[in-house]
Amino acid sequence: MGVIAQPVVESIGQRGVADALATPQWYAAYTSAQHEKKVAAELGRRGVEGFLPVYSSVRRWKDRRVQLELPLFPGYVFVHVALRERLRVLQVPGVAKLVGFGGLPVALPGEEIEALRAGLDGRLRAEPHPFLTVGRRVRVVCGPLCGAQGILVRRKGLYRLVLSLELIVRSVAMEVDAADVEPVLGPSRQIRESGDVS
Repeated sequence: MGVIAQPVVESIGQRGVADALATPQWYAAYTSAQHEKKVAAELGRRGVEGFLPVYSSVRRWKDRRVQLELPLFPGYVFVHVALRERLRVLQVPGVAKLVGFGGLPVALPGEEIEALRAGLDGRLRAEPHPFLTVGRRVRVVCGPLCGAQGILVRRKGLYRLVLSLELIVRSVAMEVDAADVEPVLGPSRQIRESGDVS
């Protein structure tokens, strides 16, 4: 079994470890700077399911404007693999490690990745957003993000749902209709009284 899995064996038992190692889950692969697209392409060539969320950004250069596809989470590519097959990811040039704690990769909640994919597939406008841990927590009740939970903020008169991936301490903001969300019950605080974000 190896040294890396020993703490897991003690906490969930031999059979649970075997199941955890064999079940594909989503992990965040930390990449070298500006290697996200190369890593995603190489994962595809090696038959590993990867997900690189991108957004469109217009950059102005001296003589022209260029529309670029940039990673929503710079430095990260998401991979869907069984933990026992992690070497297939770690051997890809540009991959530094799988994000985790104590030397063990930690799986991301699958519903967070699926909500992110659904929003991007639904052509919702997305952009990077500062990571937030406070604000009004809401649940989307209809549309491509149905079931997703995040923090509702308002910017320039538009409502956005901020989805936060706790493990990699990154967030993304996606436009939503305020009528499509409902408050999540439980303790919450607002960023500001009005809910505005500058």
